[in-house]
Amino acid sequence: MKLKEIKPTEISENPVQLIARDWMLVTAGTAADFNTMTASWGMIGEMWGDDVVECVVRPQRFTHQYIERENRFTLTFFPDSMRPVLAAMGKYSGRDIDKMHYPGLEAMTLPSGQITFEGAKLVIEAEVLYSDDFDPARFKNSATVERWYNGDFHTRYIGKITHVWIPDNN
Repeated sequence: MKLKEIKPTEISENPVQLIARDWMLVTAGTAADFNTMTASWGMIGEMWGDDVVECVVRPQRFTHQYIERENRFTLTFFPDSMRPVLAAMGKYSGRDIDKMHYPGLEAMTLPSGQITFEGAKLVIEAEVLYSDDFDPARFKNSATVERWYNGDFHTRYIGKITHVWIPDNN
C-alpha cells in the first residue's frame, strides 16, 4: 500500500466517529518488536502550540510498555471491513498471541521507523509530549470511576502529531 502525507488540518473525517465508533489500533515498537491494541478513547486537537492526539492505555496492557520505551506511537484507523481484526486486537494480549503476525493484519514500517498496517484509511504518528496516570481523587463524578475502573486507571499520553498518512490512490 502506498501512502501520501497530509497535514493534520487536512484530516477530513469526524474525530469522534474515527475514535469512538470506528476504533483505532494504538501501536508502538519497531519492525522487529512491536505491539498493538484496539482503543476507542482518545482525542485530536491542539495543545501547547502543537497539533496533538491523546490516547489512554491501561498499565497492564502489553502495549503500555512499548509506548513507555519508545516515547512514540501510531494511531491507525481502518475501513469497517477490518472490525473483526480490531475486535481481536482488543480482546487478546500480545503476551498471549503473536500480534506481529496476526491473520488479516499486515504490518508495514513507515519512513520514521514506526509501525502501521496495510489497509489503513488513516495513520497518525505521534511522539509523546506528556503522560500521566489518571488519579482517582481528581474525578469529579464518582459514577465514572465506578463504571469504568476497578483500580486500574489509564495512563494518558498526549502526543505531538509528527506525520499523518492516507492511502495514495494515484
